[in-house]
Amino acid sequence: MTTEQRTAKGFSYTLERTLEAPVAAVWSAWTTAESYAQWAHAVPGSVEMDVRPGGTWKATMVTPDGGQFPLTGSYSEVDENRRLVVGMDVPGKNEPAVMTVELAEQSAHQSRIVVAQTCDTAGERDLAEQGATMLLGSLTAFLKSAN
Repeated sequence: MTTEQRTAKGFSYTLERTLEAPVAAVWSAWTTAESYAQWAHAVPGSVEMDVRPGGTWKATMVTPDGGQFPLTGSYSEVDENRRLVVGMDVPGKNEPAVMTVELAEQSAHQSRIVVAQTCDTAGERDLAEQGATMLLGSLTAFLKSAN
């Protein structure tokens, strides 16, 4: 399910999925550098994560056409197995792009994930939503292969 809205602060999207994995496995996939690199299309060995409020992260991502681009950011909220608020540094902007990831246990083997972000323009929102949709697809496949 996807919802989009225009707010006073910008353009938002929210993506929700049910994943066939326990919350702890989803959290680990999102917050462990080795796992994240596998499903998020990062260059092996390029991911570094200090998952705590104020901690930083970096990764070099690989695009579908084989290009590479470095990303950096920080964590503003970390509530293990529940909520992760991740900032991504954006060249030319004073404030990071912020993505919120919320997890909830549906059953012993199912989790609900909600990814949300607010962007400055509809175009930025559309690109961010496309990227998040691809990430969730990759995460879903990774979790299935891990079981």
